[in-house]
Amino acid sequence: MDSSTNDVIRDCPPFFKVYKDGRVERYFVTQPVPAGLDRTAGVQTKDVVISPAVKARIFMPQSTTPGQKLPLLVHYHGGGFSIGSAFDTVTYKVVAPLVKQANIVVVSIDYRVAPEHPLPIAHDDSWVGLQWVASHANGQGPEPWLNDNADPSRIFLAGESAGANIAHFVAVLAGATKLVGLKIRGMLLVHPYFGTGEPNDNELDKYVCPTSTEFDNDPIVNPAADPKLKEMACERVIVLVAEEDGFRNRREAYYETLTKSGWRGKVEFFETKGEGHCFHVVIDNHNTEVLKNKMVDFINKDI
Repeated sequence: MDSSTNDVIRDCPPFFKVYKDGRVERYFVTQPVPAGLDRTAGVQTKDVVISPAVKARIFMPQSTTPGQKLPLLVHYHGGGFSIGSAFDTVTYKVVAPLVKQANIVVVSIDYRVAPEHPLPIAHDDSWVGLQWVASHANGQGPEPWLNDNADPSRIFLAGESAGANIAHFVAVLAGATKLVGLKIRGMLLVHPYFGTGEPNDNELDKYVCPTSTEFDNDPIVNPAADPKLKEMACERVIVLVAEEDGFRNRREAYYETLTKSGWRGKVEFFETKGEGHCFHVVIDNHNTEVLKNKMVDFINKDI
């Protein structure tokens, strides 16, 4: 056996390493949560197939009122575009409390991840997911849970880290293509990832998105370079950042970019002091509760 096949040709901690023989090993493997009724969390979940490549998990409150349509939040998970899923413990920890406390329906889109599926596949899959959600606008879509319980006139987009990047991307595309059927009331971007801003410090970006050669001019990591930004189909945005996040300056730059872009919506900025990037997915403390309540308040403000 050729021992060189065990040579690591690309190491991208804390996400993955790639071996010479093509194997991908992830530093962190998330654990799945079975779909069904969770009486403790007060939510019920169901998994659906959107396309051969794209799946999703629907979250609903444990009990609903017949005939009542609830706001619908479309969620995109984080993980450096390379780890995580809509079906794992991290997504459950983030989404389930919002479903119960805000009394909403959530569709978490399970997009394909890099490096096996390099960008922009994740963004393309996520757009397919939003179009599938829009297919329920007339109450005749393929999924009864959405037809019966989701209000297409009260749509929110959300994501954390890479997922927030994707949420922004699909919101811009929804506006640029004039997506029919959904009224996107708000977008919640939790510690959004828009690159490092350093040309020599983009190894992960370069590897997961090999088609992009000039990252500062790529709208995926630099919204300021997107001529379609002002067309973003969203009325309100909240940018949530963490004081100790190494890329906090990029989140703040995004906030400033939106305010100057010509986009006609309103943008808010909220900073959690003393915490790092996506702290809320790994710890439960007072700041985690404050962040969750801020998100719930943002949603409820529009209901």
